[in-house]
Amino acid sequence: MTTAPSSPRLLLASASPARRATLVRAGVDPLVAVSSVDEDAALAAARERFGDLEPADAVLVLAQAKVEDVARRLVDDPELDVPGWDGEDLLLLGCDSMLELDGQILGKPADADDAVARWAAMRGRSGVLHTGHWLVDDRPSGADGPGTGGTLGATASTVVHFADVSDAEVAAYVATGEPLLVAGAFTVDGLGGPFVERIEGDHHNVVGLSLPLLRHLLGDVGLTLPDLWRR
Repeated sequence: MTTAPSSPRLLLASASPARRATLVRAGVDPLVAVSSVDEDAALAAARERFGDLEPADAVLVLAQAKVEDVARRLVDDPELDVPGWDGEDLLLLGCDSMLELDGQILGKPADADDAVARWAAMRGRSGVLHTGHWLVDDRPSGADGPGTGGTLGATASTVVHFADVSDAEVAAYVATGEPLLVAGAFTVDGLGGPFVERIEGDHHNVVGLSLPLLRHLLGDVGLTLPDLWRR
């Protein structure tokens, strides 16, 4: 009598509570491990190898670097703590987001003054929020299991139309500290929501993780999103 393989567990290589919450609302209870990647160094190495990067490519480079860093440390770093992991087969997901405005890529603002300057440039205009996703299938493969050994990724892009907010609204928003924690200095699922007039594309992507894109990536390794639902 054969035993059906257990469902794999998704490990999110990101400290973002918004990404984790997006997965939880979709029925997935991810493990979390944060990468130790130097983002500036990773982008510099990619530019040296490939030349100038489009914003959609830059976020993909970082997503891959983050998830592959965590995958290596699972094997090599005994100090890497993954709370809740009981040795289940893993799929690892890395994400990185940036806002493209006037051809420039904007991550998290450096400080409050930078966030104010960002909003002065963004208000009443539109930008594109890019989120790179990289999936690593770490399940046993061959005779030992159904894993594919796949490592694959893609970028989701969503157009964001910003409200023409006043200086007072910008100052009040920046004073909350929220814009300092997120790419592009705004959220749609928090205090920044009223300052976004509308979006074109997947709203999950603006939060930091595109569920439709994740579904497609899982399909490429022979899985469905319900395979990751909590039982």
